[in-house]
Amino acid sequence: MAATAKLARQIGALATRGGWYGPHMAAASRAIAERLPLVDLVLEIRDARIPLSSEYEQLRNYPSSSRRIIVMNKMDLANRSQIKEWKRYFEQQNCISYGVNSHNKENIKELLNFLLARVRELKRTNDFNYTAVIMLIGIPNVEKGKLKHAIVSPNPGETKDISSLKIGSHPNVYVLDTPGVLPPKILDTEIYSKLALTGSIRDCLVGEREIAQYFLALLNSSDEYKKWAKLSMNVNDRIFLDLKVEGLSSCELDKKQKRQYPTDHTQDFIVHDVRRTLFETISSFDGNVQVGEDLSRLIETQFTSLREAFQVPVELGEEAQNKAATKLLNLYRTGRLGHYTLDSLPCHT
Repeated sequence: MAATAKLARQIGALATRGGWYGPHMAAASRAIAERLPLVDLVLEIRDARIPLSSEYEQLRNYPSSSRRIIVMNKMDLANRSQIKEWKRYFEQQNCISYGVNSHNKENIKELLNFLLARVRELKRTNDFNYTAVIMLIGIPNVEKGKLKHAIVSPNPGETKDISSLKIGSHPNVYVLDTPGVLPPKILDTEIYSKLALTGSIRDCLVGEREIAQYFLALLNSSDEYKKWAKLSMNVNDRIFLDLKVEGLSSCELDKKQKRQYPTDHTQDFIVHDVRRTLFETISSFDGNVQVGEDLSRLIETQFTSLREAFQVPVELGEEAQNKAATKLLNLYRTGRLGHYTLDSLPCHT
């Protein structure tokens, strides 16, 4: 992983040029700090793919762990086998944690019930007419999805104001939804790369091609691509398999192919081609992905092959690779290219 870590630091250095921490983040930080002592419960939303790197720095010295819950959102995009390990880690740190997929209605309902029970436990009173306030805090883009009737902005840095919404009665429970805020300075450049890859730092501040290179470096160093071995077969075999599985005649297959849109990279047939391309480029590579020069050579080969898999016209020149990078990042961020937890559990001391 040394070559991958080096690439992460190089890409992270690009993000340190600034532009991501503007006046609105500074103002939001002050507003949050003013309200923080007044709330009953703090809900810190983190990205399950980066449980440490997505920490909200202002809460680092928050005095009462019993009034703070770490919610690992987007757990549907993280490595499922590591979710329990991270929950165990936070428990050892005397922190209450909860995993959630904000696009799953049942999951959200369970979270709301958990929060209401937690509020009642904290108040310990028979008066069910009291009012409790929960503050929702997180870095940009970790709160994507719905929390009851609240629709949180999916784009980094778009929620400008602190808004209030009611999520329960008897007792009355209100949630303060705050803007996503990053610290003014992050010393670890690898954290920048992880924030950029997961979408908490705007792509334009680093470059989509550079971020896509980082994703490919992670994929090339993992075993995730091996799951796509069955996709590696010649074209005739794939057509025969489609016919056999779907029971389509040649005429029906022609009609289906006419409904396919090459410019829409989210269609299954393109996603399958991308997965197959990634499997074949990695499994046939004769170099060592732990060596920087070899890793760079593999990534360049992959970009060329991905342009073809995404059916991006070669006439676009340099822009063709940028378009392929954009499409690749979208598939990663929506979980179509596997589930990755980018942070490693801290070593026990």
